[in-house]
Amino acid sequence: MKTLRSTGRVPGSHWCPSPNFGPRPEGASISLLVVHNISLPPGQFGGPEIEEFFCNRLDCSAHPYFETLADIQVSAHILIRRDGSLIQFVSLLERAWHAGRSCFQGEEECNDFSIGIELEGTDEIPYTDAQYRSLAKVSHLAMAAWPEITPERLTGHCDIAPGRKTDPGPAFDWKHFQALLANSSPTEEGA
Repeated sequence: MKTLRSTGRVPGSHWCPSPNFGPRPEGASISLLVVHNISLPPGQFGGPEIEEFFCNRLDCSAHPYFETLADIQVSAHILIRRDGSLIQFVSLLERAWHAGRSCFQGEEECNDFSIGIELEGTDEIPYTDAQYRSLAKVSHLAMAAWPEITPERLTGHCDIAPGRKTDPGPAFDWKHFQALLANSSPTEEGA
């Protein structure tokens, strides 16, 4: 956990640096983990478009939906692909641009104090067991490195931006995720 706290890099993740990040505010403590979903084009999996989007390289003329993303600059700390593989865009020590206008337990601007994890998926399509296992692994690592992140401080984008965001959606099985989290450890997950 010392390495994670010093580098912000998750072991076993592919590094794909995004320019869309900044420093956390002075004194900000990492204390929240936010679960999101993304697929580009919507409902399609496996292509390079998510990485291109988070790195400001998406060809917005390649698909009609992409035109709605022109000039949008966002990022997440980590993307978990359908096969459970990890792609990291921003060091966990930095402020990724994943939450937007948001509030958790009265604290505004969740980007300042959170880690954003995207699952390749949609609100309606079930996530894979490999994704749940990888999410549990990353969550354990983050909780060990930053003890202020507790199981009660693992939340969905929909919960910190209600009315504006719906992800990770009804397809995300919170009970299954919490059970995996309770019955495993970073060592068991291969960290």
